[in-house]
Amino acid sequence: MPAVGIPLTAAPPPRAARKGLVGAVVTALAAALLALTPATDAEAAPVPLSQGKQATASSQEHYGTPAGSAVDGDPGTRWSSAASDPQWLSVDLGAPAALDRVELSWEAAYAKTYRIELSSNGTDWSTAYSTTTGSGGAETVDVSGTARYVRMLGTARATGYGYSLWEFKVFGSTDGGTGPVIPGGGDLGPNVHVFDPSTPGIQAELDQVFAQQESAQFGSGRHAFFFKPGTYDDINAQIGFYTQIAGLGLKPDDTTFNGDVTVDAGWFNGNATQNFWRSAENLALNPVSGTNRWAVSQAASFRRMHVKGALNLAPNGYGWASGGYIADSKIDGQVGPYSQQQWYTRDSTIGGWSNDVWNMTFSGVEGAPANSFPEPRYTTLDTTPVSREKPFLHMDGNEFKVFAPAKRTNARGTTWADGTPQGTSIPLSKFYVVKPGATATTINAALEQGLNLLFTPGIYHVDRTIDVKRADTVVLGLGLATIIPDNGVTAMKVADVDGVKLAGFLIDAGPVNSPTLLEIDGQGASADHAANPTTVQDVYVRVGGAGPGKATTSILVNSDDVIIDHTWVWRADHGEGVGWETNRADYGVRVNGDDVLATGLFVEHFNKYDVEWYGERGRTIFYQNEKAYDAPDQAAIQNGTTKGYAAYRVDDSVDVHEGWGMGSYSNYDVDPTIRQDHGFEAPVKPGVRFHSLLVVSLGGNGHYDHVINDTGSPTSGTSTLPSTVVSYP
Repeated sequence: MPAVGIPLTAAPPPRAARKGLVGAVVTALAAALLALTPATDAEAAPVPLSQGKQATASSQEHYGTPAGSAVDGDPGTRWSSAASDPQWLSVDLGAPAALDRVELSWEAAYAKTYRIELSSNGTDWSTAYSTTTGSGGAETVDVSGTARYVRMLGTARATGYGYSLWEFKVFGSTDGGTGPVIPGGGDLGPNVHVFDPSTPGIQAELDQVFAQQESAQFGSGRHAFFFKPGTYDDINAQIGFYTQIAGLGLKPDDTTFNGDVTVDAGWFNGNATQNFWRSAENLALNPVSGTNRWAVSQAASFRRMHVKGALNLAPNGYGWASGGYIADSKIDGQVGPYSQQQWYTRDSTIGGWSNDVWNMTFSGVEGAPANSFPEPRYTTLDTTPVSREKPFLHMDGNEFKVFAPAKRTNARGTTWADGTPQGTSIPLSKFYVVKPGATATTINAALEQGLNLLFTPGIYHVDRTIDVKRADTVVLGLGLATIIPDNGVTAMKVADVDGVKLAGFLIDAGPVNSPTLLEIDGQGASADHAANPTTVQDVYVRVGGAGPGKATTSILVNSDDVIIDHTWVWRADHGEGVGWETNRADYGVRVNGDDVLATGLFVEHFNKYDVEWYGERGRTIFYQNEKAYDAPDQAAIQNGTTKGYAAYRVDDSVDVHEGWGMGSYSNYDVDPTIRQDHGFEAPVKPGVRFHSLLVVSLGGNGHYDHVINDTGSPTSGTSTLPSTVVSYP
């Protein structure tokens, strides 16, 4: 980010209908968190080959009892069929397996006569077991044979209802019985620091890690601090690079600091524009002075926080800052951005907002200032059209779990202030706890086994793509866990399935060019995921900075209905391995899927387009961009007859698209004479609309001729004043 001195200074329409929507059942979770003691390791039970695999059925009773509920590992969800004979439930194990038993957990509506059948192709079936005297309840059936597909075929019901299974578990081995089953759960490793109010030396441990991480912008240290529910006195948690701090309750108020969680910029002479890669989550604060300081820039989330006072987003001395992001938080007092160039706040409650600089955007925020762009530069939406909060670690008794919040539509305010948060709590036993040294082969085997992923703080080199294929998989990183693809592979791909949740990790490009770093797949597919979208939250991408890195496209979104909620996609402008060709990266984010929503999109410095959008009905609420500093001359960024590549481009084929609160900045410090035709490029169509756009020349280092297409005044001089467009067209 540049060191630029700054003086202090309508709800979206309903989305277009497209594919048929599927109803979603949300289970309300109520938990009372008691006095807690450290979790202990336990030997994991064997994981069924069927868990998390693709299941199909002859019918289902209603929208809340799909086939997949019988293989999800959750004893509280079920599949149920229509009330007729015959009916079947089948599971695809994904590969041939040597089978030894099937466990059936029947609901009250069970089968009196049924068969267990096996198949290698899903079409031709052989009988491995049959009975005419099924007893219901829990039944264990011994089977033998090799098959990829296993089904229960019911031919006579014991009741007047259909067939209903809580769980359908298939056990065996995919390698002849020689390989181990990967256990779920376990300890979280040495860089996860867990405290309760009686733990001695908490402040000393916080200070020790901060001393290591305060200026370690490209270092290898990764840390996560977790605090069990209770009250902690006299805490000042200073948060450095690659450090996460969080409470372990279900709500922020379960874990209270009489003290502060602080980010300042003393390490960089009062300049906060490089305070990246850190987070504060799920805590209540009673700041010592009445005001908590959180002076950050990109990739520094402030989620599920309750500040019982005011919040200052500027460094001591009100130096430069370039943030930032708040979500699902309550700030009782006023938020003071002061020198912050831009900020996005979502689904929160605030006591007020003191000032603006360039781009202050709010959606679903109680207490937000009224929409007034361009003066003051506030862009305010009453609600957020679709949101689902980030998964988070919590404790239930002595057990670690991951809470996955429910989806909300037209959200406003926090998820937790008025009662128990809605969502699903997943035991740690259903996660492969990934630790440094784990290979991509093992990680993928755990995914194939039906486990979720919990990356502990560390750096992970992968020599093959991490393939996330199962619906509703959670991939959660702690302490900014960092994944580096080796030999030019794509770091992670997500299949075109429902409800995958990616959160809390950094992908760092390797020295061999990767075609992509993160793919949300589905190219050529048209599956509707509106009822249960995939979410990408606090997932960051870096190309260069820690060393040479290259990637043609950083994030590629092919699936429909994806929510990108707070990402920083960054081609480095400083650090190691930085140069126009040294860390070559042509495209930041490319979206091909329909109905994709971005809330808090930060994308900077790519050699060509920072964002390209090809999908229909895309929406972006808040966008922050800088063009690449290091372009050697005008010819290097010439795009045919167009001067420069737009910071955000919507393809001419798109008929419907909308954006709010979007800014692009130029800082061509190698050749300040470079000019951009415009910051934004889009087709001129009634359905393509933008609100609150701005472009800024930072100190006269390069200039824009227009804001969007041929609309908007040019930037000029060295005064760093925005050129704005209130609405387009």
